[in-house]
Order: sequence, then structure tokens, then C-alpha cells
Amino acid sequence: MGTLTAETLAERLVTFRRHLHANPELSHEEFETTETIRGWLLDAGIRIANYPLKTGLIAEVGGLRGGPIIAIRADIDALPIQEETDLPFASRVPGKMHACGHDFHTATALGAALLLKKQEQELEGTVRFLFQPAEEKAKGASQVIASGALEGVRAIFGLHNKPNLPVGTIGIKAGPIMAAADGFIVEVEGRGTHAAVPEAGLDPIVASAHIITALQSIVSRNVSALDSAVISVTRLNSGTAWNVIAEKAVFDGTLRTFDEKVRGKVRERFEQVVTGVASALGTKATVEWLEGPPPVVNDPKWAEQATRTAESLGLTIVDPALSPAGEDFSFYLQRTPGIFFFLGTSGPQEWHHPAFDVDERALPIGASFFAALAVDALAHLTGQSLK
Repeated sequence: MGTLTAETLAERLVTFRRHLHANPELSHEEFETTETIRGWLLDAGIRIANYPLKTGLIAEVGGLRGGPIIAIRADIDALPIQEETDLPFASRVPGKMHACGHDFHTATALGAALLLKKQEQELEGTVRFLFQPAEEKAKGASQVIASGALEGVRAIFGLHNKPNLPVGTIGIKAGPIMAAADGFIVEVEGRGTHAAVPEAGLDPIVASAHIITALQSIVSRNVSALDSAVISVTRLNSGTAWNVIAEKAVFDGTLRTFDEKVRGKVRERFEQVVTGVASALGTKATVEWLEGPPPVVNDPKWAEQATRTAESLGLTIVDPALSPAGEDFSFYLQRTPGIFFFLGTSGPQEWHHPAFDVDERALPIGASFFAALAVDALAHLTGQSLK
């Protein structure tokens, strides 16, 4: 691919990112994205590892002299959102858009692979790149783990662009950084009747209203002020006509927590409130949980190492606010210690907005940080002195 100068690296990463941005594919549909990434890696002489993934792929750099394995992960899927940016490289696919910056993440990881390929002979181990599908469905990480791609990995690193942080800024935090993201569906069964004679039935809408109100007391009266949780009911459906009391009501929403003990306690109280209030009003209610990813919890040791690496590159380091969004990178961190960090991209809009965009000056910054962190991690794992 020619000489890799700072200028040519930046140009290539912009090209990678814009191509991906213009050609988004949804979770589990990333076939063309996978083949495009494969082609770029092969053009750079980077070997593709053989793991059974339908979409997504695994690549490796280093390992010529043995040594430990560390992993860098980038998610590759897009969202079902109609783009509203007017960019010259805007999505060519109606109703699909890289509105969370996974095109940015992928290009950044590709840049790190190119940088590490230049110094492959000197690497004290293997850097395994996980180009992961289906993050938006919170299914891709589990698929990568099931493929065996995490076996032997001693540490894993991942990033997420952060629109509200300026370019040149990196957010590093030990412990929780992103939330567990669970969904729920509550079904309330009553007894239908004419709306003019409510005493002849059991109104599931009134019961749902009482349940939803009671749910708001769970966080305020069961979660310590030193912890946090969010319960949001986002949809309520019932009834077919203005003069009919329905047989059933269904409402759903999400629960966000940053600690597994809090997560378990809130879910337990949630079910008690739902069934108890429904019973008190003569109705019956059931709860179905839509299991989301657990909280993203960073390893303190690797947070310290990431901070040292960022300092060596002259980045501005901040202690980022916790994000209530979910991330299936958490599944990796349940098995392998590592760090998930935020990289400033000076974006005009937040994640999942139809006008979402990133400042592409952040691309080589992310690639350089990933590459430097990989080198430092391998040095640490092999007992070498670090810069």
C-alpha cells in the first residue's frame, strides 16, 4: 500500500471511513463490509485468522517470536436510521446509516493494524483485531467469543467515539463506564367490559397506570444515593375503541444500571411491584426481561496503563461521565481484563441522531493510541520496562 507517513495514514483512514459510511449494513447483514475490510487488510499484507463467523472477521499482526496475545475490537454494523447530514459521502442506502460511528471505530482499528504491521518484527507478541458484527443488537461480542477468537487473549481494548469531547481528548476511567441495558415487557391482564359499566370488568389500563407510577419509587427507595439506576417506561398499548375497556394492556421500557448487585436488586423489586400492584387491583401481570449486555467495567490496571500511554502521546486525558448507553464490549471484559475508552470527536450530534458525524482529524489519533497501547501492553505482559 506504499509508504505509510502520517499524512498518508490520515488520508487512508478518511478513505476507509467514508467508504464504510456510504455503504452501511445492519447487524448480521455486514457481508460486504466484511469483505471490504478483508480486502484492505490483505492489501496491507495483514493475515486473516480463520474463525467461524458469518459476518465480521479476525486479523492478526505480530506473533513472529511467540509471546502473549492482546486484542483490539472494532464494531462494524450500522443502524436503521435515515441519514440527514448532506455529506458528499452520506449513506447510499435508504433507511440505513452509521449513526453511532462504527465506521469511525473500524477505520481507527484498521489504522492501528497498518501502524503495527510496520513494526511487526519488533512486536513482543500478537495483536488480534476483532472486527465485530452486530454490536447494535448486543449479539456480536457473544458470537466472537463463541468462535474462539478470545481464547489466549491476555488483555482487550476498545473505544467509542464521544461527540461531546473535543478532538485530542481521551476519556479513561477505571471501573464502570457504560451501563447494563435491559429491556422489559409487562403484560397486564384484566377483564373487558363496556366503558359505561367499569364495575363489571377489571381495567388493565388503570392497573398499568398504578404499576408505572409505583415503579418510579424503586430507584428512589431501593438504590443508594451513591449508586445509580434508571427505569424508563417508553410505550403503553391497550384498547381498540373509545367505549370499550380492554382485556389487556402491555407496556415496555428499559432498565439501566452500572453495578451487577444493583441490577439484580432492581429487577427483583421490579417484579414484586408489578405483580403486587396488579394483584391489589384484581388484575394479573407478568414480566418478560429482554436481557441486555452487562455494565462495561474497566480493569484498574489497564486504565492506569492506558493513561500512561495517552500521556506519552500528548493527549488530553479526562475522567468521563458515566454513559447510560449499553455496549456489548462488556461481554469481553467479563472474561478478559481490559479497557474501553472514549475518544473525542467534536461531533455535532449525539449517537443515533440522523445528523450524527465525527471530526475525521480524530482518526489518526485513535489509530496511534491503539497501536501505542498495544505495544505498551505487550511490553508489560512480557515484563519489559515501559516508556
